[in-house]
Amino acid sequence: MWLKIKQLAIPLSIKLAILYAVILSCILLFTSLITVAGLYYMLYTQADNALDQSIYSVTHYLEAGNAVDQHLLKKKLLPTGIILRIIDNQNNLVFDNAPAISDTLDFSEEHADEVGAFLLAPLNKRTQIVCIDHHFYYYANQVVTIDNRSYQLHFMKPMTEQTHFLMFLVKILLVTNALGLLIAIISGIFISRRILRPLRAIINTAKEIEVNDLGKRIDITGSNDELQELAKTFNHMLNRIQTGFEQQRRFVSDASHELRTPITVISGYANMLDRWGKQDPAALDEGISAIKSEASNMYELIEKLLFLARADHSKQIVTKISVKTEPLLDEIAQETRLIAPDHQILLVQNDPATIDADASSIKEMLRIFIENSIKFTPMGKTISIASQKTGSHLEITVQDTGIGIPEDEQSNIFDRFYRVDKSRTKATGGGTGLGLSIAHWIAAQHSSTIHLTSKPGDGTRVTVRIPLQDAAKAEHDIE
Repeated sequence: MWLKIKQLAIPLSIKLAILYAVILSCILLFTSLITVAGLYYMLYTQADNALDQSIYSVTHYLEAGNAVDQHLLKKKLLPTGIILRIIDNQNNLVFDNAPAISDTLDFSEEHADEVGAFLLAPLNKRTQIVCIDHHFYYYANQVVTIDNRSYQLHFMKPMTEQTHFLMFLVKILLVTNALGLLIAIISGIFISRRILRPLRAIINTAKEIEVNDLGKRIDITGSNDELQELAKTFNHMLNRIQTGFEQQRRFVSDASHELRTPITVISGYANMLDRWGKQDPAALDEGISAIKSEASNMYELIEKLLFLARADHSKQIVTKISVKTEPLLDEIAQETRLIAPDHQILLVQNDPATIDADASSIKEMLRIFIENSIKFTPMGKTISIASQKTGSHLEITVQDTGIGIPEDEQSNIFDRFYRVDKSRTKATGGGTGLGLSIAHWIAAQHSSTIHLTSKPGDGTRVTVRIPLQDAAKAEHDIE
């Protein structure tokens, strides 16, 4: 039924009201039928028992040789309300305990069969409910033979009041059921609309939301129900959409800015060389060097953008194998000494350990931390690398003695294109602002965490906690 109601092109509140009204009507109809059937059974069972008792008492009284006369009344063989007429085989009336009533009735078998419309099915095969002149009777007859003479015993129990009561009750129940159904529909629509008001607010808010205006939210009522939870979830979804949209817009703006700078430099030097730089060897060398440098920066930026794009679409491949960290850190420290000869690169501790990881990704992450330390650490200062096993994890730490990061900036350094000092560019050592975002993604792919502590003037300490091989397998088995 609900599937048919759902297909109707009407508001949900009306659909719910119709559904509840149908359910209520079924309940009312069922209870009404049970009530009428119960009363019918009670009333007609009483009548049937009274007739059975009368038939039994009178039959045994007569079969005992007692005379068929008015002494039957003195013996109190008939319960209250039972009419008895006794007719002999000559069709003569020999006994009648209610002549005022029975004179208008014909108890002959022919008349009993022809007259009388059945109101309800009788409860006993030898009894029937008959209607004579709009009066209802519970009727039964019995044949008794006494001294070779047969007598027709006609028993009747007037049921007019009971029948009229049942008919009146049926009408009352029909009217009350109809009124209850009407009230249920009206109140159901009213209540459903009030209950579904937050849902309409969600619909209206969703219609008003535009790309350039994501600030609208649904008012949270104090109903503490599923609709309030839906409103909270919808607002939370809008917050995430707005945050994602703003990040995407900022990402596009920053990427455009980062690409514009090298393109402008390349274009400027190309125009200079085209106008007069070809004849000047110094200008030619300067232009070629600048163009190569900016092209390299642009290539690096595009590679990082492509890396993040693949990561966002879960297409960046990470192949994990068993990796020994001791030779990996030795290699990174040696490479860092070659590319940063003006800094002191120290590998202060290198605990042997084995992790499940993509070796190239781990190297890329550590290089990003080390490159940032090199950029923001003055020449001659120390950059130390250390790895230490702590329980089920390996902690790899990169610590420098550079300028440090203000505390209020530390929570944003993993955002894309974020720079602590907005005035610093690639030319002044600021980088693109994408490296730490890539490092954060790599750490997440290896179930690792990054902890950063820094203080302006005292340097920065970055610690990566990577699960050891046995711990990583145990965690995977639990999942």
